[in-house]
Amino acid sequence: NVSKTFRIPHEKITSVKGAVTSLFKSGGYEEFKALDDVSFEVKKGEFFGIIGRNGSGKSTLLKILAGIYQADSGKVAIDGMISPFLELGIGFNPELSGRDNVYLNATVLGMTKKQIDAKFDDIVKFSELERFIDQKLKNYSSGMQVRLAFSVSIHANRDILLMDEVLAVGDTNFQSKCLEEFNKYREMGRTVIIVTHDISVVERYCSRAMLLRNGKIVKLGKANEVANEYIQGNITDEERRLSRVENKICISNNDEKSKKIAEIAVVKLLDKNRERKNTFKNDEVINIEIGYIINKKVDTLNLGIGIHSATGIFIFGCNTQIDRFKVSNESNSVILKLNKCMLLKGEYFINATLYGNVVENLYDYKPKCKHFQIFPTVEKNKYSGIIFIEHGWE
Repeated sequence: NVSKTFRIPHEKITSVKGAVTSLFKSGGYEEFKALDDVSFEVKKGEFFGIIGRNGSGKSTLLKILAGIYQADSGKVAIDGMISPFLELGIGFNPELSGRDNVYLNATVLGMTKKQIDAKFDDIVKFSELERFIDQKLKNYSSGMQVRLAFSVSIHANRDILLMDEVLAVGDTNFQSKCLEEFNKYREMGRTVIIVTHDISVVERYCSRAMLLRNGKIVKLGKANEVANEYIQGNITDEERRLSRVENKICISNNDEKSKKIAEIAVVKLLDKNRERKNTFKNDEVINIEIGYIINKKVDTLNLGIGIHSATGIFIFGCNTQIDRFKVSNESNSVILKLNKCMLLKGEYFINATLYGNVVENLYDYKPKCKHFQIFPTVEKNKYSGIIFIEHGWE
């Protein structure tokens, strides 16, 4: 029955005088309930996922578990030592070197100096920061800081690991190392509670999960069932949004000087009946319509699209040039038909490009111009990953 409320001031207080005078003003703040009567249990050796949109209360809940926040009401009982990997900056000092921050953060996590000395080389090696370990932390990139913090966290060997969006920052190599560590933790029977937007991570590693919305539990149960509920909720919200707003990309044509030679005016996702849609099932036909405007005469015109996962992994790309499809050099639209979508369950986005005879002759580029979701068939829901590959055993 954990609840947590924050007081949000209506006016920004920038001085002591402002703080004093605000005490005599009524209605100077509003209450925001970050968590509302949340109850759940995580068992020893379990991988437990917490998902939800930004502002749903996920990070607040982890900070309460880590002892950074105190709950306003309710009770939290923890049997074991915790190693929290939360937002950047917690437990670190930007004015200290990476070396000093290893000792600082590891001490905060409950390690003795002798224990830190014994594991220091392993911590630095895992973070791949040997060359930079004596530089000040403030000179590290966000990815470097994440690598150092994650390395300290996993080498602390605590009973319970709290992870908040660990895969949101860092390159693909680092993300792979994180996932390898998750496998090791699972084999060792450690307990991991992870907050993430990556549904595939929840389904792959977690046995159970919890969906939060506006500080309340919407669903608690098997990871795949909770993931489906999360995706279905996003689908419903997206369809409502599309009914209110024409979801297109447009560039103002009022200023002639600002006009490009050619530009992408609209990108639509259509089903096999050419009806607008943002959610599809495996094996379903997906039509991508790209409308474009020609402001100045061009001899050659080409269009291309790239499909990426929600985490930015490039999955597939094609263009009219390599497919030898002639694009009209007058304002028009073309449709790319994906006859058999092999994507597995998840969220994806599209980048669109308009160019001349070579890609370097770029007229317009629209990153993340369209988002869509794949909802799996019962048969395909058994598989994990990003794409389904036809296969057989002999």
